[in-house]
Amino acid sequence: MTLPAPYDAWFPDSPIDGTYGYDRDGLLAVPPAAEPDGFADLWRSWHAAARGLPADVATEPLGRQGAHEVSVVTFTADGGLRLRAWLALPVDGAVRVGIVHGHGYGGRESPSFDRVPRDAAVIFPVARGLGTLNAGVGAPELSTEHVLAGIEDVETSVLGRCAVDLWHAATALQEVLAGVAGVPAGLPLYYVGTSFGGGVGALAVPWDDRFVGATLEVPSFGQYDERLAVPCTGSGEAQRRYVAEHPEARAVLALTDASVAATYLRVPTRVECALWDAHVPPPGQFGVAAGVRVAERAGTGAGLELAVHSAGHAEYPGQAREMAAAFAATRAHVARAVAPASR
Repeated sequence: MTLPAPYDAWFPDSPIDGTYGYDRDGLLAVPPAAEPDGFADLWRSWHAAARGLPADVATEPLGRQGAHEVSVVTFTADGGLRLRAWLALPVDGAVRVGIVHGHGYGGRESPSFDRVPRDAAVIFPVARGLGTLNAGVGAPELSTEHVLAGIEDVETSVLGRCAVDLWHAATALQEVLAGVAGVPAGLPLYYVGTSFGGGVGALAVPWDDRFVGATLEVPSFGQYDERLAVPCTGSGEAQRRYVAEHPEARAVLALTDASVAATYLRVPTRVECALWDAHVPPPGQFGVAAGVRVAERAGTGAGLELAVHSAGHAEYPGQAREMAAAFAATRAHVARAVAPASR
């Protein structure tokens, strides 16, 4: 296998061509997947069932981290599961936005504030089953097992359950903020998610009017027509192999396709896609961006801000510069999304 430049020099030992034969123009032409029957009704029904349920938050203060006071919180999530998360409040008490901050399939070891404005209150939910806070709780910890958990039925599929958990995390954040002096009711929320977190965020945000914007970095679970057709080194490989043996599971995955959900977005959305990614194939990532573009053209209130990285899920020359620019761009995107809601 001959890799295209510059990836032949950057990743000479890669077992997979992380471009999958696509150039930038080809990736920009990838559409969202076809919408299966009942998609929107299913997600709206899940959201209706989740909204209004109390999170019953329990808080354990940890101390200051930079501009924020950090705690571990436990809240009630989908199905009554008690999940833990980190929660951070600005030290100076001024809160202009609430952020629900997802993570990749490696879980999360601690809060990360690279994309977070100083005046944001943030909940860092850790997905059911994943480390550090929720290892083995409600789902397997190993990513290749986690991604297949409950796949026999869309009502039990872990991807849907993790997206629903994000709504409960948002409720937990709101419950905490309701007890903070000076924080207005109805504070706007913004979503940030990477990889796994980008995919489940794309699934969750369109149905919840508490969110005024989102950043989805190298989002997973998009465009299963493309995703299931190629090998990869990420969780998608477990899905691809499973569907090859159990083709009926394709219908379940279609109902949790992030690119389809993105066509229902109603808020400004920044999508960061990679030209090379052996872990989450780029056509799937760009399929999510295409879904946002469909929503934008439909006049839903969505707006696509697309950023293209040289590579994803890998270290490469110039990565620090690209990431620093992306972090700053998310913080600016948060400010622009919140401004109309604050007037």
